[in-house]
Amino acid sequence: MSAATQAKAVDEADLRKRLKSEKNGCFVAIEPYSREFFVTFRVTEAAMTAKPAHPDKTSCVIRVGCEAAINIGSIARWLVV
Repeated sequence: MSAATQAKAVDEADLRKRLKSEKNGCFVAIEPYSREFFVTFRVTEAAMTAKPAHPDKTSCVIRVGCEAAINIGSIARWLVV
């Protein structure tokens, strides 16, 4: 099972209900094997907080209360002639 799949399982089983009311819209970095998590207001800050705690592991960042951590939206396309 991938780290992302494992982190999503930790979020669904342990974190989603607990964090949604207090930290909705924040970012949570989850190291899925230790189940340790770090909640911050910025996506990069969440990732950078998790890295020193688990330097040899992959942490996944999820946005509390959202399906995706980042919404890219529409991409502007330029026509070069």
